[in-house]
Amino acid sequence: MSTTSVTALDHTIQETNIWLKAVDEQLELNDRHHAYSALRAVLHALRNRLMPEVAVKLGAQLPILVRGIHYEGWHMAGSPTRDRHIEEFLDHVRKELPPQFPADPLMTTRAVYEVLWERLDTGEFEKVMANLPASLRNLQG
Repeated sequence: MSTTSVTALDHTIQETNIWLKAVDEQLELNDRHHAYSALRAVLHALRNRLMPEVAVKLGAQLPILVRGIHYEGWHMAGSPTRDRHIEEFLDHVRKELPPQFPADPLMTTRAVYEVLWERLDTGEFEKVMANLPASLRNLQG
């Protein structure tokens, strides 16, 4: 593994790999690029559904590189989307995934939610989730 000789960057690369491995294992993908695509798609759909201040609180809990993925391409003025139903939220996830992605959007969302529950402070993540409609909160498998 290459290092940058900058401790904070080396640490976030290691942490990001841990996150990608967790998503990879949840979805049984055996492909880190697909794990990255899954994490990115769900983080973007979640971020876009939250009020900006809540999306920022979520971002603050993420490792530096994952935080960058979270904020990539964000237009705060467009937040939050009005998704109230699972199908609308999953459509946003689907649009972010590459063509022929090997897992459906619901399975992908559940897997990333599981990783978020495991990796983030439970109390803080519960506060983030409390800002979603009930139908979007309870997607664990």
